[in-house]
Amino acid sequence: MERGAVQAMIQGMTRPGEDLRILGISGSPREIRSRTRKLLQWVLAGAAATGAETELVDLTSLRIEACTACESCSLTGQCVHTDGFPFLYERMADADGIVLGSPVYIDHVTGQMKVFIDRLADAIHYQTLSGKYRCAVATTWSSGGEEVVSYLNHVLNYLGILTLEGISVATGNDPDSAFGPEERSRNLGGMLTRAIRTREQFPAQSAVIRENRAFFARIVEQNRDWRPDEYAEWVRKGWIT
Repeated sequence: MERGAVQAMIQGMTRPGEDLRILGISGSPREIRSRTRKLLQWVLAGAAATGAETELVDLTSLRIEACTACESCSLTGQCVHTDGFPFLYERMADADGIVLGSPVYIDHVTGQMKVFIDRLADAIHYQTLSGKYRCAVATTWSSGGEEVVSYLNHVLNYLGILTLEGISVATGNDPDSAFGPEERSRNLGGMLTRAIRTREQFPAQSAVIRENRAFFARIVEQNRDWRPDEYAEWVRKGWIT
């Protein structure tokens, strides 16, 4: 991996002793100077205060190559790239909750976040992260923050993940304005851990997830000869009958 060892990629890890893991993923290229990252840290602090183990990963600390649409993952379950994506995907799979964060770059997420999302295509098609809980945060100069949070939640629903309402902060001419919603951010972290523990239900989202899964089932069926284990797992779960 580039830019140091794994320990350098993970920031602010806490281990309060309970087996509940929350992972924060920051898409800002500014790393420790990022206001979005500060929001993520507060959300994770709120989760830690309610007994969760937390960690924060900066996407810029990992080398993640762009998807080339070669379909290797769809046919074999393996990506042709050898980079930092498997490290982060394993962290996601091990986590009970995930918090995504991105500043607004020309009305969208950052390039780093988009490249990472595109590499999640196989996880989306095979719903390998289904059943988890997530939320999202964003910062912007004046506009687009709510849209970025909505987009990140949309991606999370594609993954079969239930999402809480996120936080968007417009900084404008006041660079310190992003440091105001600390209480809201910490509360969001606490809400995330409570949703996980109580298995909170979101019927509207669940309906969308079921609809998406019915579409992805066609991909799983088409590739059943290539990936019989994954097909059998969908049958076992009742997602294919």
